This record gives sequence, structure tokens and C-alpha cells, in this order.
Amino acid sequence: MGKNLNQARKHVVIVGGGFGGMNAARALRKSPVDITLIDRRNFHLFQPLLYQVATGGLSPANIASPLRSIFRRQKNVGVMLGNVESVDPTSRSLVVHHIEPGEEQEQAATIKYDWLIVAAGSTNSYFGHDEWEKLAPGLKTVEDATEIRGKVFGAFEAAEQESDEARRRELMTFVVVGGGPTGVELAGAIAELAGQTLKNDFRNINPLDANIIIVDGQERILNGFDPKLSRKAEKSLQRLGVEIRTGTHVTAIHRNSVAVSVDDQHSEIRTPTVLWAAGVAGVPLGKRIAAVTGVEVDRGGRIPVEADLSIVNHPEIFVVGDLAMSHDESGKPLPGVAQVAIQQGKYVGRSIANQLDGKSKASPFRYFDKGALATIGRSSAVADLGKLKFSGVFAWLIWLFVHIMSLAQFQNRVLVFLQWAWNYFTFNRSARLITERDFDSETLNDEQSNAA
Repeated sequence: MGKNLNQARKHVVIVGGGFGGMNAARALRKSPVDITLIDRRNFHLFQPLLYQVATGGLSPANIASPLRSIFRRQKNVGVMLGNVESVDPTSRSLVVHHIEPGEEQEQAATIKYDWLIVAAGSTNSYFGHDEWEKLAPGLKTVEDATEIRGKVFGAFEAAEQESDEARRRELMTFVVVGGGPTGVELAGAIAELAGQTLKNDFRNINPLDANIIIVDGQERILNGFDPKLSRKAEKSLQRLGVEIRTGTHVTAIHRNSVAVSVDDQHSEIRTPTVLWAAGVAGVPLGKRIAAVTGVEVDRGGRIPVEADLSIVNHPEIFVVGDLAMSHDESGKPLPGVAQVAIQQGKYVGRSIANQLDGKSKASPFRYFDKGALATIGRSSAVADLGKLKFSGVFAWLIWLFVHIMSLAQFQNRVLVFLQWAWNYFTFNRSARLITERDFDSETLNDEQSNAA
């Protein structure tokens, strides 16, 4: 793709086609610059709705848009599919690995840049227990969502065939680790799935008997929300039958159980289905970039940035989104949410555009907090919009509108709206497919495999 670049023009390389990278590229649409957008996937994924894929409410195509389609009218953007292996700030270049058709080995390409925008995002963090990843999938990718979907629906299928009552209870127990928005939304969706969608689908089990448990180390769920909204969310979840265990820490995860502790009192929850929503960390690329630029990542693997979101002593390299350690005006770290990445991407794009136009350096980045939203279930949500705080149906309507309008393409908005309308009036989730065997007889039905 490099040979298509106009060598007289400056070259901006963007790593990552998420919220930050996409909005940075859009902010440069009128600038005389060539942009190469590099991503491991050929699509932009709307991660806030992944839990809907994980519980059968939406299909992956509803919340993903091909990057080439998004930028087909923006002629200064070229998309490259590949993994960034390394960055060399001295030569202002990076090495990208990609697979050529018919080749088994990855091919390497060196890309030069005048400005580099790193928006590579984050991955699941298991707080030093990476061995838990295979047992408790997180929710960051389409593959994560389909794996969780297979585990959840597979557990009901296994319970339908199980004759031992104790084992059946284990199979119908679901533990969600983490009481933030993702954990709350996932637990609420599973509860609605069991209580409404599946209630008449089985012959030997009653899905209403499902036991959904949220485990969180904080003293309340939705810890970043106003305490009153947290309490209302907790009551809404309890009405759905969700058990909430706050102040509870996970100490071990095994194939058919999870060990927890409360005030040094240890116990075990018997279940093969543990879902992780407890933490995220910067992708490994962040550490490699930090090493070559002379900075150190924080505990979450994020790269510290200056007020203009550049790396210290490297004004040509910007970091935005989940991979950036930046702060608000009070010095509080900015959260890893979509709105932060969107605003940072736009800011960096405009900053480069100003430099191209010969304008003075942009003022420091300032994050405008538009509030936080979380849905608990059908017609129930909480909305913390600064001085305005809502819960119930009105908050749910706000949540619906914001999420539909935030989807990248119009066709996705229409598809999601129609699918949600169908789900609302029929109580049905049409994407209830087990597309691969994410469970097996050894995992779910062999009691001997319970040993840790």
C-alpha cells in the first residue's frame, strides 16, 4: 500500500481501528495528509454491545462494520490488515506482520511515518493469574463473545441431559466476576435469558432455577456511579434473581469451581461457567513502545502521555484510548471507556491538522465527561449524567438511543433497532447459536475433572 502514497505529503500511521483510531482518521479527512490505518481485524467493533452477542440478543455482524466500508469515501485513508511488531522512533518506522495469500508464514513490511497514533486498545487483565483466562473468558472480542455464548447455552444443554440433581445445580450456576457496567449488563442479560427467553424451551429443567452470581471486590457494584444509582441497580438485579456478593475476592478458578474469600473467610462456588468482567490491561504492544521511547507503563500496561497525548520527548507519537495513561484536570486517571477514546482521537486528529496548517500548538486535552450508562435488563437502566441522574425506563430509553446512535454505520443502527424491537415484544433472542463446542463432556459432565 505504501507505493500508493503521495511522497510529497505527510504520512500519518494509525494503529488500531477502534473508537480512538477511527475518530482520529475522521478528524483528518480534510487535511492534505496520507493515512494508513493498521488493525489486526478488518472491522470496527462496537464493544459496549458485545454482551448482547454473548447472550444471543445480537449477532456479531450487527455491531461490527468493515473498516474499508467506513472509510470508502475518505480517499486519504488506506487500510492495512496486520500486527504491529515493533516501532523504531529514531527512523520513524514500524514493522507490520501480515499473511500473504497462500503463505503459511507471516510477511513483514516496514512502514514510515511522520506522525504515529497508537490506539491499539486493551485486553483482559487477570491480575497476575493468566492461567484463569482459559477457564473464565473475558469480553473484549467477537471470539470472546461467541465463546461465552457457547458456554452459557451449552451449560443449559448439559443440564437438560444431567440426571444428578447436585450436578445439575452446578451446571445452572453462572458466576460473573466484576460488578462494573460490563458485569452488571452481562449478569442481567443472562438472568433475562433464563427467566424469559428459555423458560419454555426445555423439558427436564426449569431455566428459572438458574443461579446467577456477581462477585466483586468493591463494596458496591457500579462503583463509578452515584451510590444511589448503584443501589437501584442492585435492587433491579435482585428482582431478576441475580445474587450480588460485594467485598468478595476471587482467589482461584478451577474447571468446575471458583474459590472466593470475604474477610479471610474462604468458600467455593461450584460451577463450570465463570465469566470475567473484572479488569483490563493495555495490549502488549504498549510495553514495546514504552521500552523504545524511554517511558514506563503503569500497572495496567498503559503508556503515560503528556497533556497533548504525545509521549514525552516524542511529539510525533500520540497514544489514545485504553492504552493511554492520561488524567483529568483534577489529576484523576481517565477511565477506559469509549467516550474517552472518541474525544482523544478527535483531539489528536485536529492537533495534527493544525500542525499541517501551520497553526500554533493545540491547547492541552480536556475530557468532557458526558456521564455513564448501564442497563440492567428489560426497561431498566441507570444513567449518571453529572447533575442529572435517572433510573428505570427513562434511563433505559436514553441507553437505547445513545448506543444505537453510536454505532459506526447507519445500516447497523437499523439492524440493531429492529432486532431490539423484536426481542422486546417477543421476549426472544434470535442469535442463540452454539457455533462451536466451547464445552465438552470432560469439562461439564465428568466429576473426576473437578480436581484442581
